[in-house]
Amino acid sequence: MISIANNLTQVSTAITDACLSANRSIDEVQLLAVSKTRTAAQLRELHCAGQVHFGENYLQEALDKIAELSQLPLIWHFIGPIQSNKTRAIAENFNWVHSVDRLKIAKRLAEQRPGHLPPLNICIQVNISAEANKAGCSIEETAALIGQISQLPQLKVRGLMAIPRATQVTVEQQQAFAALAQLLSDCQQQYPSLDTLSMGMSADIVPAIEQGATIVRVGTALFGPRIYPNTPA
Repeated sequence: MISIANNLTQVSTAITDACLSANRSIDEVQLLAVSKTRTAAQLRELHCAGQVHFGENYLQEALDKIAELSQLPLIWHFIGPIQSNKTRAIAENFNWVHSVDRLKIAKRLAEQRPGHLPPLNICIQVNISAEANKAGCSIEETAALIGQISQLPQLKVRGLMAIPRATQVTVEQQQAFAALAQLLSDCQQQYPSLDTLSMGMSADIVPAIEQGATIVRVGTALFGPRIYPNTPA
């Protein structure tokens, strides 16, 4: 049986190879382990192998793991859809939120972020492929939303996140990632502190890194196929 630690080595090697191929420093790309539906024991095993950043989609499941692993120096990213009644717990327990796509949610996160904690790192989720049933603001709305959220206390807008239309065609993957990278570049003209492109998952980290990803979100390649019991809240 291949261990989670071995999987981490393989994924890290793939990221390194992609960076070298793209003439980028390996320090420019952060691996985010997508740990939804995984156990605290699995996260602990991965942390022992050197992983620090973990991304969760389901709030209650995440809170249970955050509590169980509270003695470990982990950095928690919320990457799932955000309901208004869950913003307080997200603001109080996470270091990053990748899935902010409207001002209402950002305002609640800002109001509910405890004052003793550092500003919450925010990525604006963009519906880069303009899919009707996918979350995210439009390309046209992005710059204005960054401007509005940048004015809120206790939040720090870091950059953009997207989940492009699923495809196995490399050129189509590259085009979607290039579009998000161009959008970030355009926004940096007005907001030069932006520094983050959260894009790319297990099946497409290479084209994502080629196009400038700074955070790649990987779950299956680290933990193996995901098993869904009952989808938690």
